[in-house]
Amino acid sequence: MQAWKDYQELHKERFLNELLDLLRIPSISARTEHKGDMVACAEAVKQRLTEAGADTVTIYPTAGHPIVYAEKIIDPSKPTVLVYGHYDVQPADPLELWKSGPFEPVIKDGKIYARGSCDDKGQVYMHVKALEIMTRTNSLPGNIKFLIEGEEEVGSPNLATFVKANRELLKADVILISDTSMLSMDTPSIDIGVRGLSYIEVEVTGANRDLHSGVYGGAVANPATILAKMIAGCHDENNHITIPGFYDDVVEATTEERTKMAKAPFNEEEYKKDLGINSVWGEKGYTTNERTGIRPTLEVNGIWGGYTGEGAKTVLPSKAFAKISCRLVPNQSSQKITEKILNYFKTIAPAGVTVTAEEHHGGEPYMTPIDSDAYRAAAKAVKATFGKEPIPVRGGGSIPICSLFEKELGLKIVFMGFGLDSDNLHSPNEKYDLFNFYKGIETIPYFHQFYAEGK
Repeated sequence: MQAWKDYQELHKERFLNELLDLLRIPSISARTEHKGDMVACAEAVKQRLTEAGADTVTIYPTAGHPIVYAEKIIDPSKPTVLVYGHYDVQPADPLELWKSGPFEPVIKDGKIYARGSCDDKGQVYMHVKALEIMTRTNSLPGNIKFLIEGEEEVGSPNLATFVKANRELLKADVILISDTSMLSMDTPSIDIGVRGLSYIEVEVTGANRDLHSGVYGGAVANPATILAKMIAGCHDENNHITIPGFYDDVVEATTEERTKMAKAPFNEEEYKKDLGINSVWGEKGYTTNERTGIRPTLEVNGIWGGYTGEGAKTVLPSKAFAKISCRLVPNQSSQKITEKILNYFKTIAPAGVTVTAEEHHGGEPYMTPIDSDAYRAAAKAVKATFGKEPIPVRGGGSIPICSLFEKELGLKIVFMGFGLDSDNLHSPNEKYDLFNFYKGIETIPYFHQFYAEGK
């Protein structure tokens, strides 16, 4: 619609500046010292939703960080879209690898560099500005509700309580989420599924104190060595996960689905060049795209122990630690997999050390139906602004609350993300293309139009 384009063109610099202000708030949910920043960010989101035209905007406290809820109801008889997103971000570590301050957004080569620029502030803010465009041009075709939380990056521990207590408030026809990626701006795509998550921490303890590695080395078990061996044993020579029962519930992708996935453009040489690697790695018998979409994984997210400071200190550490996550596919259960991993590390511990392992958080895999009104509306919206039919793909990341929403609210979810896998999510120098940001704002109103028409 031309009125949408005209309004966006007139206000695009303001849209960007508002997003940059949001990115300057270090809303790191994992760090207790940022509790004040979380409250400030929730307040900022509330202000922007109010300015965009929401009739009601409320900040709900939780046992952790606050939830922002907003709504614009034009006619209760019309379809209602519930937009979900999060304003919290990952820690910025390691800070020394950032080329600019993680919370000092910089625009370079048409990209916004800042923590949260893509995941998920930039993508959430597209919806806020899309609401503004539709309200200011009197073209909102249905009702919109917003649920923007502050704990997604730590597993949404308090969201279930809020959702269960507010089913009527959150009543809608579909949930729309922009926290995923496209293959590229030349080859638009829509995620039809996300993987589940199981996340644990392992602690291996040997002696009751750090020991002199010359006096005790070779005679006492080294927890760092033992932990490294245990982790290495999680994969066989074909990079197949060895934990007993790990693959029991995996729904294997059909030949037809794998054939469709193979049609998605993928240049392995460019992939390796972008990552600075000379070879890809993964489970034998599967392509790179299959390994990151339709197959479960087990990865070490952090490992430490002993002396890691400057210079040398020859000790045999008393303890060693690792954080380990698994990405899960249908029909794997995060609870079952977490139990299997925890038991695995506890039972294979050799004599001379003790092992404790605990769960951090998890979530279930989710698949969205491609024959639904919502998916068709999303595909039609993408085609309207990109000029191409989007390719349905499975995403490699996890959005743990998806299964919660379907269970508690009885709603299906459609993903309409505008990020790229190369946007350095959870890494230093996270970025988001200005083109993607503006293209998302342009596309989202079409989704609301086509969804309302389809209902």
